Amino acid sequence: MNAFLSFLIRFVAAGFTTFLTWIFSFFIFDRSFFESFFYSLIGGTAVFFGLKYYIRHRFIKMTGLTRSEYKLVQRNLKDAKQKIQRLQKALFNISNIRDFINAKHNIETIRVVKKIYSVTKKEPVRFFKAEEFYYKHLDSMVEIAEKYSFLSSQPVKTKELNQSLQETRQTLTQLSNVIKEDLYNMLEGDLDSLQFELDVARQSINQKKIDDGRFQK
Repeated sequence: MNAFLSFLIRFVAAGFTTFLTWIFSFFIFDRSFFESFFYSLIGGTAVFFGLKYYIRHRFIKMTGLTRSEYKLVQRNLKDAKQKIQRLQKALFNISNIRDFINAKHNIETIRVVKKIYSVTKKEPVRFFKAEEFYYKHLDSMVEIAEKYSFLSSQPVKTKELNQSLQETRQTLTQLSNVIKEDLYNMLEGDLDSLQFELDVARQSINQKKIDDGRFQK
């Protein structure tokens, strides 16, 4: 469930519970104003955090993961979010015109990285299909991109530095292709399912054309 929607549901339910508890305590059970307020606050707080636990528990159950697996995924997502921010900053910290030629490639790389992150956040179970991305490829991409950004920003470039930049750019391109493979592996099951549905649809269309041809004869 969307985090904001979850918070809104809990907030409304807690507010409603707080109001009803105060009404019952003050008017029906004849408690004092402050005593009723205290009870209503306890009731509202219990509902707010109780719903939070229930919604999270239900979501984890729907993912098919254990609680420890879910926590592992969330911890890696938190780390990945910071790394993606660093990667985005490094790739777009461009200092010369030759790098602008690669801007489109950098944007595509960020788009793929964010797609892997968003798919994992929406469906945590997919994390285990992209473990290499989270444990290896993303770290390498961030480290190399930051070094490339630093070196390319130097005002004076020697022959050795230009060669190093070229090699680093090639490595970034290779890593970008590897990350695209990570995304493909993550979505492979969906792609196979889609291909199967397309094949079935084509067979149905072809069969309909054959049947229509026979009918016209």
